Amino acid sequence: MSRSYDALKKVERENPPYKVVGIEEVEMPSAMPVDGRKIPVADPAASPGPDSIALDTLLERCSPNTWTPNAKTMLFFGSGEEVRATEEFRTLRSRLQQVRDKHSLRRILVTSAVPKEGRSFVAANLAQVLALEPGCRVLLVDADLRNPSLHSSLGTSATPGFSEYVLGETDELGIIQRGTMANFFFIASGRPASGRPELVSSRLKVLLDCLEPLFDWIIIDAPAALPTSDSGLMANVCDGILMVVRSNSTPFDLVRKARQKLPDDRLIGVVLNEIPAGV
Repeated sequence: MSRSYDALKKVERENPPYKVVGIEEVEMPSAMPVDGRKIPVADPAASPGPDSIALDTLLERCSPNTWTPNAKTMLFFGSGEEVRATEEFRTLRSRLQQVRDKHSLRRILVTSAVPKEGRSFVAANLAQVLALEPGCRVLLVDADLRNPSLHSSLGTSATPGFSEYVLGETDELGIIQRGTMANFFFIASGRPASGRPELVSSRLKVLLDCLEPLFDWIIIDAPAALPTSDSGLMANVCDGILMVVRSNSTPFDLVRKARQKLPDDRLIGVVLNEIPAGV
């Protein structure tokens, strides 16, 4: 039996909201239309950006802006009132830190089998809870160029973002945003786009290679795995994958098919989302 199968079976027995499953022990080894135009098929390595960027340059280019986050879905902004889900995200943070004690883990891709599983919710709140750790800088990337949503949840602009970077219209620092939460940075999706996932994943690798030295964690919100090949390709440039499964909604056979499209050596856990209240 695969680890994902065992994890999902465990989910059926343990049902607190946003339960994280299968994090503890994992073996891990040391032409796109945009606004009516098409991204040219170019060499992904052309304009790779600087080898490194100084932290003071990042802070200078990314001055804080006022965001208006959705308080219902962005759990760590606002009044600071404790809700049950925030503790589950703290548990997820703790388990990821335990994994990182044993394996290289900095770039985490969050995906799901099909849309509307809550992966953007999980990705955003995971990034926020990681940024609450003292001195921990976190970058959240909306890599879903087809149906982006994180900019709306965070209450900020979608552009310039990742699609503009893919197009070569701006550099790495030109797409990074910063709100009022300390050490929390965000790259929006940019203009909605689709097609040529190979080019997008190649440019994502260039972006992450350039920015990784500046951040302790990079969380990538990727498209659902089954409708497209985007997530499977993006996973190849990440250290680990979290799969989000919606409780009492996602058929197990779809989860298994999605699991088969992702690299075996990078799945680090399953997050069960939207457990009914009182269960």
